[in-house]
Amino acid sequence: MMDHARDLASVQEATERLLSAAGALDNAAVTDESRLPGWTRGHVLAHLARNADALVNVLEGRPMYVSGEARDADIERDAPRPLDEQLADVRESAARFGRVAAAPADWSRTVELRNGVTDSASRVPFRRWAEVGLHHVDLGIGYELEDLGDEFTERETDFLARRFTGRPDVPATRLTDGTRAWSTGREATAPEITVTGTPADLLGWLAGRRDGAALTVTGGALPKLPPL
Repeated sequence: MMDHARDLASVQEATERLLSAAGALDNAAVTDESRLPGWTRGHVLAHLARNADALVNVLEGRPMYVSGEARDADIERDAPRPLDEQLADVRESAARFGRVAAAPADWSRTVELRNGVTDSASRVPFRRWAEVGLHHVDLGIGYELEDLGDEFTERETDFLARRFTGRPDVPATRLTDGTRAWSTGREATAPEITVTGTPADLLGWLAGRRDGAALTVTGGALPKLPPL
């Protein structure tokens, strides 16, 4: 069961942490490359703001984005803004999301996200938490996957492992950090490949933030995962 109220509190904490760290930047640093190919830090901040508004749309029953092209255009439009405008936008859009998410609602209802993906409304706060946490790492300003915390890392690893489950182009794979284990990939009677690593390295590989070089692989080569 998702505890949406608890996740909303975690979203707020993660947002304040990001805003505090990004507040130490200057306008020149905002135009520097982020860790996401083709995106500056300004792109990352603009995306975070527009994602908050998009999730408001989801919770209120509207399409998440008008279109993929409109989403991309909004990010490109907002990316060059100076730091104070970027931070104000992230803060204000986060507050809008928080107000809508705090309103009484049927959290068991099904909502639609991008590309026809559906989910329980109760999972939306965690999806926002994932956006804020992972994109804080993407800014490349000293916050790493290891800093995300055990609960977040375990839940996001579980979410991403489930996302690739049943994919015929991903071998049946067992993931383990030595204590916990997850299964992903195509259906099989037994795992074809076992991937072992630290929680942060497993999450980084699943989330496309690390190349998997630090992982130990048995039974074959490290699977190539589809883009998220």
